[in-house]
Amino acid sequence: MLAATGAKLLDFGLAKPVGPLASGMTLTADVPGAAMTEEGMIVGTFQYMSPEQVEGKEVDGRSDIFSLGTVLYEMVTGKRAFEGKSRLSVASAILEKEPDPITSTKPLTPPALSHVIRKCLEKFPDERWQSASDLASELRWITEGGSQLSPPSTAPGKEFGAPWRTAALWSTLALLLAMVTGLAVWHTQPVSPRPVSRAAIILPPGQRLAGLNQAALALSPDGTQLAYVAVQGGVQQIYLRPMDSLEARPVPGTEGAVNPFFSPDSQWLGFFAGQKLKKVSIGGGAAVSLSDAAQSFGASWSSSGTIAFSPLQVSTIEQVSEAGGVTRPLTKLEKGEISHRRPEFMPGGKVLLFTSGPNTFNWNTGQIVVQAVGTAERQTLVKGVIHPHYSAPGHLLYVQGGNLMAAPFDPKRLTITGAAVPVIEGLLHSTTSGTAQYTISDTGTLAYISGAAYSDQRKLVWVNRRGEEQVLSAPARSYVFPRLSPNGKQVAVSITEQESQVWLYDLSRETLSRFTFEGTLNLNPVWTPDGKRIAFQSNEGGPPNIYWQNADGSGGLERLTNSEFVHFPLSMSPDGQLLAYGEINPTTGYDLWVQQLKDRHPQPFLRTPFTESVPQFSPDAHWMAYISNESGRYEVYVQPYPGPGGKWQISTNGGTEPVWNPNGRELFYRDGGKMMSGGISTQTGFATGKPRMLFEGPYQPTPATTPNYDVSRDGQRFLMLKSSEMGEVAPTQINIVFNWSEELKRRVPTSQK
Repeated sequence: MLAATGAKLLDFGLAKPVGPLASGMTLTADVPGAAMTEEGMIVGTFQYMSPEQVEGKEVDGRSDIFSLGTVLYEMVTGKRAFEGKSRLSVASAILEKEPDPITSTKPLTPPALSHVIRKCLEKFPDERWQSASDLASELRWITEGGSQLSPPSTAPGKEFGAPWRTAALWSTLALLLAMVTGLAVWHTQPVSPRPVSRAAIILPPGQRLAGLNQAALALSPDGTQLAYVAVQGGVQQIYLRPMDSLEARPVPGTEGAVNPFFSPDSQWLGFFAGQKLKKVSIGGGAAVSLSDAAQSFGASWSSSGTIAFSPLQVSTIEQVSEAGGVTRPLTKLEKGEISHRRPEFMPGGKVLLFTSGPNTFNWNTGQIVVQAVGTAERQTLVKGVIHPHYSAPGHLLYVQGGNLMAAPFDPKRLTITGAAVPVIEGLLHSTTSGTAQYTISDTGTLAYISGAAYSDQRKLVWVNRRGEEQVLSAPARSYVFPRLSPNGKQVAVSITEQESQVWLYDLSRETLSRFTFEGTLNLNPVWTPDGKRIAFQSNEGGPPNIYWQNADGSGGLERLTNSEFVHFPLSMSPDGQLLAYGEINPTTGYDLWVQQLKDRHPQPFLRTPFTESVPQFSPDAHWMAYISNESGRYEVYVQPYPGPGGKWQISTNGGTEPVWNPNGRELFYRDGGKMMSGGISTQTGFATGKPRMLFEGPYQPTPATTPNYDVSRDGQRFLMLKSSEMGEVAPTQINIVFNWSEELKRRVPTSQK
């Protein structure tokens, strides 16, 4: 192109079609003459690639020298250095064949120029020019007369010495020198920082962001696509917005979805919906189920083809192939830990970042852990923070006190090398789930939602067997695990906000009062059959164990279990003599225990390598219902208590949160948003009928394994939790910072190059 300073040779990067081809036109991968960049594992124009590029090896500036040599060869000879009828034959020529000698094709070419090009095209990088400046020096030496420019003797009649040929030769050498000098400058001079710019995406009228207790945003690694979760017209789904577009489109098949995330090549969108982990191509097509999975607190897709995620009802990080299949644990709980969340693979997929917490509902006490994949080698990086992210080349990001923090980080030694600095203030986050609303592309673009601490407000709702609702007058709070008193007049329920405490709601007086005051983690209330006491999990004395106190608030706490492992109560026998509870053991995982309340003597009920939870005594105390993932997904089972005997599977398509009908002839459980009923007969042994759905609705699933609902004494109504409508207070704006990585480098310097 012509500029004020003269002619310039411009390279516009990789060539590809940018629109529909004209009628009748096609691009064929096996036609080397097309010379177009194709999608695949190797990115570039195939005919001009170096041998190391073709083999997928590491490349450096010497690979550019080879590619330049192919261009110079073609300029001088009029044909390509490496040709073939297919990509395979071109690759073979690049790796194994030498191009035809220039002098045989163009015998009048100066030997010095032929030597320069031949050295550019050496197969091994060490035998080429080692830098563009070396090549520029050689060309400068030639143009200054350091080499004999004249060709070998020619027969009479040859007119190489004609003025126009001599001028052309000198012009060509001058052009080559300018090209190579420019390449040398490009390789040696620092690149000017890209400008940082900010923008805001305002959602269309009637649309608001949703699923904010989990990640609601995801930028594709290449920075070209933004996925976000929103509600419009009563439907929650994922919307996809190209960053060069003013409009977003709903992604078909993502209805009810949460937690979007992208594949490393930016071509697939992962998400969770309908108790499944799924993926869908951003180019369109049907969503593909990869595995059974409840909603997840984070997911990451590695370049090795593995997806790591933290299922809602599993405490560890799980992994599954990007093609789908059986899930396997990726992390293991250690002593004092309750849950792992927010997994993220570091580049290369061999190291995993995640958040570890001793409190399922208060991640202010969480800590960021880094672990080598496939090993138990791990170390804690920082405490009292949530939602980690690694930003190349050397920053560890996390959220603390509502601010996005950045600390210099050595990715090789996996250590923080300096003090953390707040880089974004007022970030929307949830300490009850350990999630913050920000996402960063590999290209350095940041997207985030401003706001304070997010609390998922819920209402207490009666739902009858036909799915008809009656909302209670209790104020909307962050309720979990509601439990009706034996006389049906009160509800014991935990509220998880800055702390987790048990509260009592009086159904007749419509009053809500706090019940627990000692400790910061008080969950899973269980009434004694006579209604005089309430047992619950508490961290009052260290690791969460089981305590109880009088339901009228008199007296103090009394400890029921004393262990270094986490315990949580789930059921009492009808006579009030036995307590069934769960234990989280770093060796065997979730196990089931039963304790005699009189002498406080515990006995294991189920201890296997699988996860068992939610032990529920039948109304006659002869049977125990529970859930287990021994089949590869959670199902509901029943065994005789105390045994011996076999077991019966109640659910047929996955199931969690079992609760007995007080009449003992029915076992309820949940399958996603469905309330299921399994008929039970114990007249002559044990028998169960085919489960049937009673109703389906957007009622809050359990955040752990404990049932997140209860059943009325007559078995006709269900006390459920339903998210409160946020209406106009829901956020409708997404903030974008382009080239934010440049700003990050300035504000938090690192030693990484």
